[in-house]
Amino acid sequence: MYFPHRTRIFICAIGTLLFALFGIARGQVPSTSSQADSVIQKAIRNLGGEKYLSVKSQIGRGKFSVIKETAVVSFQTFTDIIIFPDRERTDFKGGGSRTIQVNVANTGWVYDGEQDRIKVQDEAQIANFKQGIRTSLDNLLRGGWRADAELSYVGKRQATLGKRNDVVRLTYKDGFAVEFEFASEDGLPVKAVYPRKNVDGEEIKEEDRYAQFVDVGGIRTPFIIDRFANGAATSRINYETVDFNIPIPDSAFAKPANSKAARKNVFQ
Repeated sequence: MYFPHRTRIFICAIGTLLFALFGIARGQVPSTSSQADSVIQKAIRNLGGEKYLSVKSQIGRGKFSVIKETAVVSFQTFTDIIIFPDRERTDFKGGGSRTIQVNVANTGWVYDGEQDRIKVQDEAQIANFKQGIRTSLDNLLRGGWRADAELSYVGKRQATLGKRNDVVRLTYKDGFAVEFEFASEDGLPVKAVYPRKNVDGEEIKEEDRYAQFVDVGGIRTPFIIDRFANGAATSRINYETVDFNIPIPDSAFAKPANSKAARKNVFQ
């Protein structure tokens, strides 16, 4: 039966109030934080438990595709090197050029292969990197947010036909919020949803959708991550290999003295 908008709000409010009063009468006040924690713990167990939590570094290799109007308009190969929680180096190759982006906490540099020069990252680039950490699945599951955000349980959300997702929300001190959806059945991550401003300053809804989970030494990790903006696909990360806890030299993240040094293989 269809209810007018105001009537549906009123009915939902009454139902919520009665549920809360019933809980208080029994001495059981629902805790959204404990519900959210249960969702996270279930996901961790299904991703590898202690093996997942013990990951200190990750090296991923694959292809990065840019998508426009459902078609791939360009792609590059990449090698992504991470030391958790805040060191990352990504090497892109494609179209005869190479780009390297490196971030270490509040600093960063970029090697531009077309211009054959090294640039220090500006404030916007560093802010974008730090925002990427705040919206990342690993940051949520490994608790990197605990000093800066609050966790809450949103509820269940309709997914595919006959399936629903559990939704948790991280709300940071500056008001920025990101929601993570997990499949109710197996607890695997489905997507992260968060606001972002485009080049015109307009706020859009961005989504990172996780797929093709592969077991790598007892750790399940998504080999496909699709990004959507306002429901339209914009890019795809397609991993071909992922390795965990490989020793990574500090030199991989150090700003090189010149372009020749920048192009040197990390593991040489």
